[in-house]
Amino acid sequence: MGQLPQSVNGPAKATARFTSLPLSPHYARLLAELAYQRGFDGYLLNFECPLGGGVEQCRALAAWITLLQHELVNKVGSHGETHWYDSVIFNGQLKWQDRLNSLNLPFFLSSTAIFTNYTWPPSYPNTTAEYFLSLESVSAGSTLGSEPRTSKKSLSDIYMGVDVWGRGSHGGGGFGSYKAITHIDPGSLGLSVALFGQGWTWESEQDKPGFNWEKWWEYDRKLWVGPTSGDVEVPDVPRRRGEPECPHGPFQPITSFFPHNPPPDPLDLFFHTTFNPGVGRAWFVNGINVYQTGDGWTDIDKQCSVGDLLWPLPAVQWDDDERISPLPHVLPAICFEDAWNGGSSVRIDVSCPGSKEDTTFRSIWIPIQTLSITSGTKYGATLYYKIVETGQTDLDLGLSVKSSAPDAVSFEIQPIADTDSELPGGWSKLSIQLSIPMEQDQIAKRKSAIGLIVALLTEDPSKNLDVKIRIGQLNVYPVQPSTAAVHSHIMLCANFTAPKSKDTPGMLSWEVGASFLPLTSINITSPDDPVSAWAVQPSNNWFPQFMYYNIYGLLHFPSGHVGQPENAVWLGTTGLVGRSTTFEVVPEELPFWSEISAGKSTKVRFYIQGVTDNGNVLEWENCVFVDSDLQSILV
Repeated sequence: MGQLPQSVNGPAKATARFTSLPLSPHYARLLAELAYQRGFDGYLLNFECPLGGGVEQCRALAAWITLLQHELVNKVGSHGETHWYDSVIFNGQLKWQDRLNSLNLPFFLSSTAIFTNYTWPPSYPNTTAEYFLSLESVSAGSTLGSEPRTSKKSLSDIYMGVDVWGRGSHGGGGFGSYKAITHIDPGSLGLSVALFGQGWTWESEQDKPGFNWEKWWEYDRKLWVGPTSGDVEVPDVPRRRGEPECPHGPFQPITSFFPHNPPPDPLDLFFHTTFNPGVGRAWFVNGINVYQTGDGWTDIDKQCSVGDLLWPLPAVQWDDDERISPLPHVLPAICFEDAWNGGSSVRIDVSCPGSKEDTTFRSIWIPIQTLSITSGTKYGATLYYKIVETGQTDLDLGLSVKSSAPDAVSFEIQPIADTDSELPGGWSKLSIQLSIPMEQDQIAKRKSAIGLIVALLTEDPSKNLDVKIRIGQLNVYPVQPSTAAVHSHIMLCANFTAPKSKDTPGMLSWEVGASFLPLTSINITSPDDPVSAWAVQPSNNWFPQFMYYNIYGLLHFPSGHVGQPENAVWLGTTGLVGRSTTFEVVPEELPFWSEISAGKSTKVRFYIQGVTDNGNVLEWENCVFVDSDLQSILV
């Protein structure tokens, strides 16, 4: 019905004519606005309760879903989605179907997809596919009449439920979840998978002695990509009543059922990772530990790719194709004790067996991350790394890109001299520019791999070599053409809305901007000169973007003097609650609250430091501060 009125009102004229339940777009608009503000793509609609209005209420609900989808597309973009959960059927009864059929079809037709319940027998995926294919008008993108559909449906829009907790799910969930996915068969049958309860990898183990982030990551990784060595034990699960025997092969990781797709082309969305799974025990800014906690933290906003080609083990190759020596063993692990930015890095341990070949030089290719690269476009790439242990060898690292396609093409790789030779925490930086010449490759986008070239030089090649490396941050982004105007990311201004008490939040907010280098000359001699007075931006999508912001606080001295930003205390980052340019400050949670409450000083300077979409932390000269006096909350 939408927003209820606050005034006396009613229909302009009474009527005895039957009308259905009223339908309003009010909450559809609000939900679309919420998705836009918080940066998500749509909604899973779970009406898991009986609808007392019966068929008429369900009909109105299905129509309302189309309004929500329309508003999402307008606000979020064409990728906005509404997914229906298989619970209520067309007459309002709460009756899970475990598949697509005529009882839940109206809701599927009104949504972009359906999630089925997860207690289905092994025959249901095929039954669902057969039923869908019998609906010719649905697959053609039409309703059962002649009206055009909001979106064309395919088998992949049907997500068959699988519960990792195993609550009635075929295979018993956990490491037996693959048994259910085998019947869904995304690769051949074409259905999709709705995976419920993936938190099982933490929640089922969290109370066991010694369980920590490292053990969770090992356990979680085993479910998704498999173990680094050995087999995975799959517990036997009793058959459900009436279920026929259903033999399955050995464990398969979840990712083995799906194609290995690259992330978006950095031309469309800059690639950035600090190799963090969204958890940690510390926080680092440019290699410096600014925060440490024994309990750990979680923040899904900071979750990045952890290097999709590293796990469970990278496909290592000799960079010299002619070498026949045994390949080295490369073992990756998440390191929560050290990072360049964020809360973790990846440790790469390289064990190279001795060789009888009479050569002192060996070069290894270690792929790290899949990319999608557009031919004829120049990209920049940077990697922050740290050499932890070299053994008895001279070690040199290089950053490179190779084609993943069978008809491999050659990349043009140009190393960029690094002016930041001494970075904090012992970190170093590699930078390259890369491209695929257009005349060499007519394919628009190429699936590629970016990784490390590890060059080893030793006096005695017969001895084993052990090398330990950490990689902390990887960025790939398009290089602006030389004719484009060069700009800098800056923090423009900030504001602080004071709190009403010590335990209620005040609100920091700020605005970002861009600045340009001074013009050195303008070569316009007449109105007919076919040149612009200055370089213009290459597109309308050039304005600075930030991934998140570090927030710092600094207490004024009693004399009124305030120190430098380098002395400020890190307070947190944006993103945890979904807001990009605001930050809540609860006074009694400030690390220097005891000094404020004692009246030593009540003035606080807050600093906002942006982290750009190509991974750079702004220099203090481009950041902003705002002062606040908390005297009023002490009265």
